[in-house]
Amino acid sequence: MGFSSVDYVILIAYLLGITAFGVMFRNTQRSATDYFVGNKNTHWFVICASIVATETSTLTLIGIPAIAYANYQFPEQGGNFAFLQIVFGYIVARFIISVLFIPAYFKGDLQTAYKLLENRFGGSVKNAAASLFMVVRAVGDGVRTFAASIVIAAVLAFSLPDFPQLAVVSILIVGILTLIYTYQGGLIAVLWTDLIQLVIYVSGAVIAAVIVWNAIPGGWEEIRSVASAGNKFEFVSFELDFTVPFTFWAGLIGGTFLTTASHGTDQMLVQRLLACRNESDAKMAIITSGFIILFQFALLLFVGVLLYVFYSHFTLADSSLAAANCLAERKCDGIFPKFIVEQLPTGVAGLMIAALTAAAMSTLSSSLNSLASSSILDFYKPLVNPDADDQKLLKLSRWLTAVWGVILISIAFLSQGVGSVLTFGLSIASLIYGPMLGAFLLGVLTKRANGTGVVVGMVASLISMVLIWNLTPIAWTWYVLIGTCICFSVGYLVSLVIGNGEPAPETEHPSDRSDL
Repeated sequence: MGFSSVDYVILIAYLLGITAFGVMFRNTQRSATDYFVGNKNTHWFVICASIVATETSTLTLIGIPAIAYANYQFPEQGGNFAFLQIVFGYIVARFIISVLFIPAYFKGDLQTAYKLLENRFGGSVKNAAASLFMVVRAVGDGVRTFAASIVIAAVLAFSLPDFPQLAVVSILIVGILTLIYTYQGGLIAVLWTDLIQLVIYVSGAVIAAVIVWNAIPGGWEEIRSVASAGNKFEFVSFELDFTVPFTFWAGLIGGTFLTTASHGTDQMLVQRLLACRNESDAKMAIITSGFIILFQFALLLFVGVLLYVFYSHFTLADSSLAAANCLAERKCDGIFPKFIVEQLPTGVAGLMIAALTAAAMSTLSSSLNSLASSSILDFYKPLVNPDADDQKLLKLSRWLTAVWGVILISIAFLSQGVGSVLTFGLSIASLIYGPMLGAFLLGVLTKRANGTGVVVGMVASLISMVLIWNLTPIAWTWYVLIGTCICFSVGYLVSLVIGNGEPAPETEHPSDRSDL
C-alpha cells in the first residue's frame, strides 16, 4: 500500500505520454480555423467523448464522491445519491439544445457560439456575451486546475511530507504539460486526448469501486446495511426548498437551464459541436454524452458511498476527513485522493492518480483552446486586424493559448482556500450562464428583441445574480433559471420600449416560428 516508485513511473509515463501524443497533431494545423474547429471530419463519438471529458474535470471526480461520502446531517451539501437528480436536467437540456441551437449553429459558417448573436443583434451583444464567457471560463477552470492540485499534492504529501508549497508545484505540473500539447496541437489534439483520458478515468473509477468493495468486511450486505443506516441510497427528494440544491425540482429544472446554457452557449462546448461533420452528428454527440454522464455520475456517487462504508470500519488518520465533520471543515474533497494514495495496491494507485490528472488536463486543454478561439475570432480579427492572413492568425492563436494558460494557472493559485471545489465552481458558472442563455433565447425565440435591449437585459441579470449570490440563501442550482428569466424579460421589455433599432436579419432562423 502507499504510493511507490512503480506508481510514480506510471504517473510520469502518463503525463509525458499524453503530452507527446497531443504534440503529434501540430502538423495538422494550417490555419486558425484548423486550430480551433479542426477539419470537420472527426467521428461524432470522438466529439461525444470529448464533451464528456471536458465537462468532467478533477473537480467532478473528487467532488462527487465527496458529496456522497459526507454525513447526511448536512443535507444542503448532499450526503447521498440526490446529486443524480441534476443529471436528469442535463439530459433534458441536450434535447432542447438539439432543437433550438444546433440548427442555428449549422446555418452559417460559424466558428464561435457568439457569432450567432452578432448575426442577430450586432457586434455589441456578441462582445458582451464573449466577454462573459471569458470571465466564467477563466475563473471556473482556474478553480478546476486547483482541484487537480489536490490530487497531485496528496501524492507528494505521502512521499515528501515536509516538502513546501505542494499545491503550487502540483498546479504547475498539470498546467504546464497541458499547455504544451494544447499550444501545439489545437482542437484536434484536444479531442483525441480527451477520448484517451475519458477511457482512463472511467476505468480508474471502476477499478477503485471494485477494490473498495472487496476491502469492506462483509461485502454487499455490510455495504447495504451501513449505507442504508446513513441514508446513503436516498435518491429523490420532492421537497420544494429553494435553499437546497439537490432536490427533484432543483435538479430537473435547474439542471436543464444550467446545461442548456453551458452546452448551448458556452464556446468551450459549442466549439465541439461546430467541429462535427454535420448537424446530425452534432445532435448524436450531444445527446449520447448525456447518458454517458448519467452512468459516470452514478458510478462516482457509488464510490463515495463505498468510501463512507469503508471508513466506518477503519480509523482515519486525518480526523477532519471523518464523514461526520469534514463538511464543517470543508475538507471532504480530499477523501478520494487520500484513499487512492494510502489504500490502493502498487500500480493501481499510479493508474488512479493518472486518471484523476487526466480529467484535469482534458478540461484545462479545452478551456485554453476555447478561450484563445474566442479571443481571436470574436475580438482580434473583427476589431483589430480584419485582414490578418491565416498564418499570422495561427501564430497568434498559439501565443494567446499560452497567455490564457498563464492566467488560468494564476487563478488556480488564488483559488486555494475555497470551500467545496465542486459547488464553488458550479456556483461561479451559474452566475454568468443566466445572462448568456437569456441573450441566446432572445435571439432564437423572438423577432422584436434588439441589441440594446439584450445588453441591458444581460447587465440587469448579472447584477441581480451577484446580489442573489451574496445576499440570499438560494441554492446555486436555481441561479441559471433566475438569471435567464431576468435577462429575457428585461431585454424584451426594453426592446419594446425603445423600438427595433437593430432589425433582425432577413435570413430564416427559429424565431420565424414565433410572434414574439
